[in-house]
Amino acid sequence: MSIPSASRTSNLPTCRETLVVVLASVAFLAFQMLVVGLIPAQVLMVVLFLLLFFACMQTRKLAVALLPFVVFEVCYDWMRLLPNYMVNPVDVRGIYDCEVSLFGLSGATLCEYFHVHHWPIADLLAGLFYLCWVPGPMAVGLWLYFTGRRREYLHFAVAFVVVNWVGFAIYYLHPAAPPWYVIEHGFEPILGTPGSAAGLIRFDELVGIPVFQSIYVNNSNIFAAVPSLHAAYMLVATIYAVMPSSVGADPVPVRQAPGIPTPRWQRFAIPAVCVLITLGIWFTAVYSCHHYIIDVLLGIVTALVGIALFEYVLMRCLPVKRFMHAYERYVS
Repeated sequence: MSIPSASRTSNLPTCRETLVVVLASVAFLAFQMLVVGLIPAQVLMVVLFLLLFFACMQTRKLAVALLPFVVFEVCYDWMRLLPNYMVNPVDVRGIYDCEVSLFGLSGATLCEYFHVHHWPIADLLAGLFYLCWVPGPMAVGLWLYFTGRRREYLHFAVAFVVVNWVGFAIYYLHPAAPPWYVIEHGFEPILGTPGSAAGLIRFDELVGIPVFQSIYVNNSNIFAAVPSLHAAYMLVATIYAVMPSSVGADPVPVRQAPGIPTPRWQRFAIPAVCVLITLGIWFTAVYSCHHYIIDVLLGIVTALVGIALFEYVLMRCLPVKRFMHAYERYVS
């Protein structure tokens, strides 16, 4: 698979690019509407992509660079076509008992403790941290992109997708219920149970806006708690934020976009903020009863495995290296 080089002489895409993008957009929306179910956010996503793609050359490069995040959203949504609880039995009691034995407090989980003991300031901070679970990584990616570190950005974006694929595979191998499910429904798996904002509903009540309630009502599958990809995402972003600029260096040089010069303070401040948000999300996952400590730890492992799989296995495959090189040439 190859990516055509961007036109250097015109703000308009080539006929081939136009045809591919328009047909792919129409096919995607048709498939969503007829098979998966169309939601307004997906229509908005397609409209924004088309606006960026056809506006000018620079926005077209940005639109193409953002495609890994589109792939992530589509893959996540398409899991509803085949729920993981239809592939393997749901683990409700086993993960709970394991959590109690490893990290329990007086025969209960830490999540159950926080379900009873919680504080407004912690509820507010928890909601703010959890709102960063996807916007945070995207912000780091855009920082890399607009400072001219296109190679690092692409490695981060594609590794982000690979981490998700690893996590999604585990979801199907071992469906598991989140802590809030046990609190609300007990240990019997009830298939088709709607999503819940759980402890994050307290943030909604504090700000007076149903932020998390509106997010979790469209949850593709509630029995996807192990591993916690919430715990993985900002860790991936943090790793690539501090990774040296030589990552993925290719023996064939690619002319990098000049970008915006990176102030020295950003090299330290942005990774520090990433670490803070990562730790905050790890705490919130447990505090809000969305994940056990085991889920968070396995999410960390998933992030590390996904990055290693991409950087040290896939990037040693010649077709993947050629694709990444062509991708970098297109957006640089």
